[in-house]
Amino acid sequence: MGKMPAWKGLSFALLALLAVVCAGRAAEKPSASRIVALGGSITEIVYALDAGAQLVGVDASSTYPAAAARLPQVGYQRQVSAEGVLSLKPTLILATEEAGPPAALDQLKAAGVKLAVVPSSEHTPAGVEAKIRAVAKAVGRTERGEALVAGLRKDLAAARGEVARQRVRPRVLFLYARGANTLMVAGQDNAADAMLNLAGATNAVDGYEGYKPLTAEAAVAAAPDVVLVPAAGLASVGGIDGLAQLPGLALTPALKNKRVVAMDDLYLLGFGPRLAQAVRDLSRQLRSPAPAGAKV
Repeated sequence: MGKMPAWKGLSFALLALLAVVCAGRAAEKPSASRIVALGGSITEIVYALDAGAQLVGVDASSTYPAAAARLPQVGYQRQVSAEGVLSLKPTLILATEEAGPPAALDQLKAAGVKLAVVPSSEHTPAGVEAKIRAVAKAVGRTERGEALVAGLRKDLAAARGEVARQRVRPRVLFLYARGANTLMVAGQDNAADAMLNLAGATNAVDGYEGYKPLTAEAAVAAAPDVVLVPAAGLASVGGIDGLAQLPGLALTPALKNKRVVAMDDLYLLGFGPRLAQAVRDLSRQLRSPAPAGAKV
């Protein structure tokens, strides 16, 4: 047998190199082409991983980025319609631990669609990192996920440094409102309390976990310097004037001085890729609020 021509040897070498490169890319290729995201922070992460083009549907809490609002909605994450989800023909469903109802999730599993439940109950920077890594793994973007985690750590370190330099630690009452008949105040062990701690503020209410209904007595006893409320909630009670009509709030230092801060629900409580920015903005707003009812 004659000697192989040099050009053929080079061709084989190039083909082998190409095969290796393609194999590497295949390993990072998204594992699903049609994704439904149940949870606003999960949707944010999918976009931050540059996998937004794979989304075919989201839940009602997925309000960011703007592109998410243009996707078909399948209801609120706690009250998902299995039929609505399946009508989008997803190959992967990403869901928070709060997603439900259980019967709907069972129906989705029975249909043979891959369902990835993303850890979402830990309201800490470490919890956000775990959430990012879980989503990145599910969509086949692990390298991008690690880069996102590294960026979050860097930005959060800067935000924490800014917070640490603040001398004032304001007392803040967090109010969840959905109209005048649904008024809940945050105690400990929830996203609002965690954000207040990260922003260097003191929760004006203690003694219980989760949320309890607002009462005039509790509001006066809390004596908050600032009332923090999701922007949609503030609008639902008629803005700053409506807030002053709620039980006991007009008697607090916060309302007497018109120190009310309103922030977007998902941005404030989502614990997603924008956590560092949200911590920095919250810290600044609580200490030097813009005109009452300012929105971020």
